[in-house]
Amino acid sequence: MSGDLHDLGVADIGRALRQRRCSSVELTLHLLTRLSGHASLGTVLSSDADRALEQARAADAALTRGEAGPLVGVPLAHKDIFVTDHARTGLPSTAGSKMLAGYASPFDATVVARLAAAGTVTLAKLNCDEFAMGSSNENSAFAPVHNPWDLQRVPGGSSGGSAAAVAARLLPAATGTDTGGSIRQPASFCGITGIKPTYGVCSRYGMIAFASSLDQAGPMARSAEDCSLLLSAMSGFDERDATSAERPPQDYHASMLQPRTGASAGRPLQGLRIGLPREFFPAALAADVDTAVRAALAELEKLGATLVDVSLPRTELSIPVYYIIAPAEASSNLGRFDGVKFGHRAAQYTDLMDMYKKTRSEGFGPEVKRRIMIGTYVLSHGYYDAYYLQAQKLRRMIADDFQACFQACDVIAGPVAPTVAWEIGAQGGDPLQAYLADIFTLPASLAGLPGMSVPAGFGAHGMPVGLQLIGNYFDEATLLQAAHALQQATDFHTRRPT
Repeated sequence: MSGDLHDLGVADIGRALRQRRCSSVELTLHLLTRLSGHASLGTVLSSDADRALEQARAADAALTRGEAGPLVGVPLAHKDIFVTDHARTGLPSTAGSKMLAGYASPFDATVVARLAAAGTVTLAKLNCDEFAMGSSNENSAFAPVHNPWDLQRVPGGSSGGSAAAVAARLLPAATGTDTGGSIRQPASFCGITGIKPTYGVCSRYGMIAFASSLDQAGPMARSAEDCSLLLSAMSGFDERDATSAERPPQDYHASMLQPRTGASAGRPLQGLRIGLPREFFPAALAADVDTAVRAALAELEKLGATLVDVSLPRTELSIPVYYIIAPAEASSNLGRFDGVKFGHRAAQYTDLMDMYKKTRSEGFGPEVKRRIMIGTYVLSHGYYDAYYLQAQKLRRMIADDFQACFQACDVIAGPVAPTVAWEIGAQGGDPLQAYLADIFTLPASLAGLPGMSVPAGFGAHGMPVGLQLIGNYFDEATLLQAAHALQQATDFHTRRPT
């Protein structure tokens, strides 16, 4: 099977391993070769073949003993925003920043540990925007990531390395994080499936913080089925994370496959009400994106779903609200990077204050500095009430708008981004242009709702377009069910770049 191993998704790999049609060592070697052979994509920040093969041999031994969990022996990689135990993996944890270049973590993030406990093999740490701040993966301190569908275009961000690696068939899956759309937007730009679960479903312990009330981990893979298997292993209550939801473990794969009441083979989504916010289809939405999204919605109708018009009137306010709250939390979280206990320290300084200034000036990139300064400003005396407090009030109203919609529908749908992926450097150094591209993903993040991107077709220049699905709190199963039904009827998720 060595010739086509990289075309297998997570579920397919699990079945092949349990049926002994291939070994984890064989698969790991094959994918490590592909990773090194496609280094020009810029997806990988670090890799340790020897440690990965150790894990693969252990997985093969477990399979021989009959320990046949669905993820045993499955290779994947982690966005480099998750810390990984250096002694176990040999991989540093950098958050895409010079501030943490070479940092050797003494422990695994909970998400990493749970996937390792499920038997997965860690192949690499993947590139990302520095401290997850960005929508294009051009903000990495080490190298930009290229979109495998067009090497002159961005893969999206901040989980661009994860999305590009999965799309290029370098990996069957990867972890990502979503603060304001950083799983959904790159998944859309690269033509893969990605889900941001409800805030609190996946532990944030060991995830290098950007904005603590928004950051959430999630899986990125080829299909909804693959994502359901990964999310089942990643999620669950963690007493080390004060924001972790106290819920029992969920089998999202079984829930996804559970037939809906009144459904049939030809109409698996019978009775599902899908809300279409008018604000998600503005005149400024690119025509190619609009066409692909509406075609996917028509397919969902054929599968039994009913489309319902709804409204999210404060959608446009989500941009200023997010870009007040997220930088405010970032300015607090990134205060720990001062050159004292860990991370970069300036080589020459005269006193402690000079060390702080030089360390942070050298270690942080332009976008991180910009957000720290914005956040410090809105939290400063005399501006807290005028900006931060007002933003929090509006955040509550945005969440209330969603709850009003869910009185009339079960799932909300629309585009992920206003356009397909743009060319590298096209923003011309204007950060506001990138901020505006987050308009459709920010509302769900501010409300803490689950959302996902599902491949829905192709737009201008042959670039992928994603359909965004947003569910009510802790209703990831309905999102996965709708996405799975759509992927059983279409083949967009199976197409790959040349």
